[in-house]
Amino acid sequence: MSTETLIKQQIADNPILLYMKGTPDFPQCGFSGQAVQILRACGIDEFTHVNILENPEIRATLPIVANWPTFPQLYIDGELIGGSDIMLEMYENGELKTLLAEKNA
Repeated sequence: MSTETLIKQQIADNPILLYMKGTPDFPQCGFSGQAVQILRACGIDEFTHVNILENPEIRATLPIVANWPTFPQLYIDGELIGGSDIMLEMYENGELKTLLAEKNA
C-alpha cells in the first residue's frame, strides 16, 4: 500500500483523527499539545492520532495530499479542519465543540 493510500484510508476510517508530533499524553511540540488540549476541552478524550515523528513517510506525504504544510492536522469525518490555530479559533467561537458534539451524539 502506498503512503498516500494509507493516509486516505486513515482519514476515511477515523471520525476524529489528529496527525501530530508525539502522542496525546506526550506531545513533542507546543502546537500538538495545544491541539490535544483543545480536543479535551471540547469533551473529546478518545480520538485517533498518528505520531508523524514515528512515521517519516506520512510526515513527508501528508502535506502534499492535504495541501496543508504544517502539523498538527485535525480531520473530522474525513474533512481537514486545520491546525492548532484554526482549532483554537473554532474552539473560542464555539464552532469546534458543536461540530465534535455532533460526532459524539
